[in-house]
Amino acid sequence: MCFSVTASFVAGTALSAVGVVTIKKAKAKKELSFASIPLLFGVQQFVEGAVWLSFQYSAQIFNQIATYAYLGFAYVLWPIFVPLSVGLLETDSRRKKILYSFQFVGLAVGSYLFYFIVSNPVASQIVNKSIVYSMPGKYGVLLVGMYLLATCVSCLFSSHRMINILGVLIAVSFAITYRFYTVSYVSVWCFFAAVLSIAVYLYFRERDGTIAV
Repeated sequence: MCFSVTASFVAGTALSAVGVVTIKKAKAKKELSFASIPLLFGVQQFVEGAVWLSFQYSAQIFNQIATYAYLGFAYVLWPIFVPLSVGLLETDSRRKKILYSFQFVGLAVGSYLFYFIVSNPVASQIVNKSIVYSMPGKYGVLLVGMYLLATCVSCLFSSHRMINILGVLIAVSFAITYRFYTVSYVSVWCFFAAVLSIAVYLYFRERDGTIAV
């Protein structure tokens, strides 16, 4: 997590447990990617726990490996994976076509950020009890907007209510995080998004009729 090694591993353990349960609820292959989101967030929190440990033990090589792995999740995986997994669940043909455009945006953003991660040195440091990740490259309004389109707005075009709610919550958490944790918002927002991914489990419960609509 963003505030301590203990919090990272606690969040990682809890999300991994929820993720395993959620994956078991998937009834078709097309549901597996969406169902795996909490588990993937759990793994990401374990990775950030490793970043925290690298500071405690002054392990520079370990820090570099963990930092690259974390940014791989935050910058590359999520903008590509979220619209893809949401699109696989969609049954409405019109909405599915719209979601294809978000998948293209996500792929473009993820590919662009992947290029900068592998071609430039990246770094992480503790600032005000949070981890700040930095790497060369410009992060203009357009790039941030495209990232939000892929990870948040795409969810709003789903025909499933719980996915719409997830998109709104993640967008709101971004606004709050950027307002109060501008320097370390990558780490902090990923934590909040990880917690909110529990809505994925609620989606499957609602689908099975165990939550009142």
